[in-house]
Amino acid sequence: MEYEAFPSSRDDASGLELLWVERLAEEGGSGASLIDAAAAEDSTDPWAEAFAESSRLRATIVSPPYPLVINGPVQAFIERFTGSRREVVELWLNRSGRYLSMIRDVLRNQGLPEDLAFVAMIESGYNPLAVSRAGAKGMWQFMAGTARRYGLRVDQWVDERLDPEKSTTAAAKYLRDLYHQFGSWALAKAAYNAGEVKVIRAIKAANSTDFWALARTRFLRQETREFVPAIHAATVIGRDPQRFGFTPDEHTPLAIEKVMVPASTNLKKLAGGAGLPDDSLRKLNPVLVRGTTPPGAPYELRIPVGSRDAIRTALTPKPQPAVARGSRRVSANRGAVSGEVHVVQPRETVSSIADHYGVAVRDILRWNGLEKQALIRPGDRLRVAELRMSAEGAGASGAR
Repeated sequence: MEYEAFPSSRDDASGLELLWVERLAEEGGSGASLIDAAAAEDSTDPWAEAFAESSRLRATIVSPPYPLVINGPVQAFIERFTGSRREVVELWLNRSGRYLSMIRDVLRNQGLPEDLAFVAMIESGYNPLAVSRAGAKGMWQFMAGTARRYGLRVDQWVDERLDPEKSTTAAAKYLRDLYHQFGSWALAKAAYNAGEVKVIRAIKAANSTDFWALARTRFLRQETREFVPAIHAATVIGRDPQRFGFTPDEHTPLAIEKVMVPASTNLKKLAGGAGLPDDSLRKLNPVLVRGTTPPGAPYELRIPVGSRDAIRTALTPKPQPAVARGSRRVSANRGAVSGEVHVVQPRETVSSIADHYGVAVRDILRWNGLEKQALIRPGDRLRVAELRMSAEGAGASGAR
């Protein structure tokens, strides 16, 4: 089954570029998938399951009314979702069990209608790793600029758009701002797809604040006109899936715990040192885009429950034997988990090695006495950690 996101029609670059994950096949879409193939598969997502029932916040705020319209366009999507697109919708509903409890809790805590959870169903099919060709990422399809504006960290080390819980909180705040701006959930959802500027222009051109009236004009693009009724149809089905013949899978959350690890900790090496599968920590921490914790400060890492002692043991620095150099002894100040010497492999570069160990290229060059344009060859041994020089027995020899 192919997925394709509708391109955004927004022209204000600071807003969300929110994409629809399905171009209906019968409408002649290209069929090109805009979701990373690995993310599009409905594979087990232990990290997400661990948070499916998190954030148990019992707010008492009364949310604004959330009218659910069932008209011709909505009914057409209900028929399509339960007919020709049933297989896709079944995939979405099966995946929803990992996240709906958490999403509803966040929305309720923000004083918003819980049914806004079905916006994510149309945005990404509840895929927390969804990526569009425009660069929108995550379950709520944030562009980087807006993600940062709503409190998400997005940089070369961490991308919190891929964190279902944090991105849901950011999306709730954005939707709340849109509702306060337009005074209508239908218009808020339209602006979520098209951007505020496009919706404001459509309202002025049509002299109407009724989304359904705007949807009968050409002042909104087709993807926006379809985005809102699709959400209403998803809400109708999602409220009572059994009524439409769907039986979503039940998901038991995977138990996890958290542990603080040093800066620049390589997840693959840490997993190996702790006796865990190589990719286990990456799956639990997809926000770490380089597979390494950020430099500069300790980082709270999600780990499988019961693995804390093994992780701590793997993090414990191993004693390093002194290496005689002339009259001095040299000892390595090892970073967490990473080794002090790296043997260059075919097709590796100084830059790729630096990324692997979470250090700067200039530091590797400096530690190894290399020029900026120096060539490295397979089999070369490169120092990848700072050295501490012990002057024991050195006297004033000045030996290097």
